[in-house]
Amino acid sequence: MITRRKLTDRLFYVLTFGAAGLLVFILVAIFGVIALKGVKAMSWELVTQVPSGGFYMGGKGGIANAIVGSIYLSTGATALALIISIPVVLYLRVYAAGWFAGIIRLLLDILWGVPSIVFGAFGFAIMVMLGLRASLLAGIITVALFELPIMIRAIDEVVKMVPPELEEVAYALGATRFETAARVIFRQALPGVLTGSLLAFGRGIGDAASVLFTAGFTDHIPRGPMDAAATLPLAIFFQLGTPYDVVRDRAYGAALVLMLMVLTASFLARLLGARFNKYTVK
Repeated sequence: MITRRKLTDRLFYVLTFGAAGLLVFILVAIFGVIALKGVKAMSWELVTQVPSGGFYMGGKGGIANAIVGSIYLSTGATALALIISIPVVLYLRVYAAGWFAGIIRLLLDILWGVPSIVFGAFGFAIMVMLGLRASLLAGIITVALFELPIMIRAIDEVVKMVPPELEEVAYALGATRFETAARVIFRQALPGVLTGSLLAFGRGIGDAASVLFTAGFTDHIPRGPMDAAATLPLAIFFQLGTPYDVVRDRAYGAALVLMLMVLTASFLARLLGARFNKYTVK
């Protein structure tokens, strides 16, 4: 006879299994559809050449400008966000008082929920105020602001898991707060730092709204920080808006390239996190 507790347990198992199965189905469906539509447009020309005359009307060329621009922009933004994030996280752990640290974390959570287009509008307003034009540097700064709360909160959660006994031992041996933060806490949180950085990179490389008004768009590979830069999300957007089938197929090819870049970043995050995690104290 099935008791009420067993029935509840089985029902909970079915619900959780169904939710997990639905998630896997959605991920496989997204990747499958993009792969089926994009693989027929994939070619060496597509990923190594920049758009030529009439590219958006079915002419020759590729999306190398958008691939390189996305890598430049996301790498620069992630590096800038990381430079700012680490001191903030260490301050929250070592120096900030309980209530003040809670306020900062609340503000970061609010910033995390702000749509990326708002960061783009803010960046555009600053550009207009300073008389600047759309450029790779403006896009890097805007995406860095967008990535900042994501990276800080991801690293902060890892730092919280560092055993407090390590900090107390460091103080007992005469270490200062700075030495404890840099040599003990940061070393233990290194897997989380790497994971948070690569996850923020994957989020930044796939964002289009925050760079729509700040990085601009060009058919050329940027040669300097003040040049406009194309990105894969905007390249997909512009190509999907054309009435030509061959151009829309290229859009799915660009989407496939973007997905592979994001999957690579996620895989590296898990791989590096697991590799450096064995050197931490549990």
